[in-house]
Amino acid sequence: MSVVLDERRRELIDAFTRQFGNAPEILARAPGRVNLIGEHTDYNEGFVLPAGIDREMLIAADTKSAEGTIELFSLEYNESYSFSVDQIRLTEEHYWSNYVKGVVDVLQKQTGKMVRGFRALFSGTVPQGAGLSSSAALEVATATLLNQLAKLSLDGREIALMAQKAESDFVGVKCGIMDQFVSALAQPDAAILIDCRDLSYKTIPLHLSEQSVALVITHTGVSRDLAASKYNERRAECEEGLQILKSKSGQELQSLRDVDDALLHAHVHHLPETIARRVRHVVSENDRVLEAAELLSQGELQRFGHLMIASHNSLRDDYEVSCVELDKLVELTLKAKGCLGARMTGAGFGGCTVALFKQEGVEAFMKEVLPEYERQTQRKPSAYVCTAAAGAGLI
Repeated sequence: MSVVLDERRRELIDAFTRQFGNAPEILARAPGRVNLIGEHTDYNEGFVLPAGIDREMLIAADTKSAEGTIELFSLEYNESYSFSVDQIRLTEEHYWSNYVKGVVDVLQKQTGKMVRGFRALFSGTVPQGAGLSSSAALEVATATLLNQLAKLSLDGREIALMAQKAESDFVGVKCGIMDQFVSALAQPDAAILIDCRDLSYKTIPLHLSEQSVALVITHTGVSRDLAASKYNERRAECEEGLQILKSKSGQELQSLRDVDDALLHAHVHHLPETIARRVRHVVSENDRVLEAAELLSQGELQRFGHLMIASHNSLRDDYEVSCVELDKLVELTLKAKGCLGARMTGAGFGGCTVALFKQEGVEAFMKEVLPEYERQTQRKPSAYVCTAAAGAGLI
């Protein structure tokens, strides 16, 4: 554990003691995540390759609340909120509490057990609104805490599914499984290759630490305002492409995951131009993810960097989910000393880039590239130098 993380956790214990009058009985944590490659493949039953990062959600808790009452305190918002386990409702006020309530609600419905009361203090280092899954980290940390308090013996996969259901069914954000999955199951200095069709997964060693390479995640300063509407549009375009290819090929295609280069090439003339480009991105991106897993397992970071660049180009040109600022940031990042590869990460239309940097190049990136990006775009970037961290657990 780093000195910084250790100090952060000590601060959490001190804050809990000040708020509730005694030291906590239990500490739980869950990391944020970054997707290294594999964008817009998840809802096409394809492959993704995310990693946990050393930005996390921390929860300190005890069981000294009134029976059936859950008392929450958010250190970042400096807000308290309490609710009864038999009266769980979505609220606009104290919106952050909905992610906790959702997990409690799902757990009670799935297990038939009423959650006993507890007191909890939350503190997070996952930047909010940066596309690094702060909400998933909060949900998974909560589920990890409840797993211990209720003595449920849930495994990481079950915790991830419970957390996702909380966000999808209770909070009302129809998210995929990737964010919660990696937050629950990540391993240090590794990524997770997830098959989004059956949720099978494989840990892929990254070899970052032994090669002195850092993950640098940079927010463009552009919020993802268009992401929701364009996301639904892209899903519809993928479905249209799938139905045309099924009809013209005569094959039983369950999703674009079942389309390969040969099939696409044979029938691409049946597809409208825009639809053909959307399908081409998904097919090629799935291939890149599988190749990336092989390269990373072998420590071939430079060659993986080339795949990152190809992924960004495909997202920009074929899937059209990039934006001027993302493209400019990737362009400037790739010119920086020590950069092995860079791409947009997330749904697009703003948000973040992810890059691999040799450690000796990170300082120059911060001092030279970020100011130049701000000068050219008039957008204020935020950069986070990360390592690949372990998934959720108790401290």
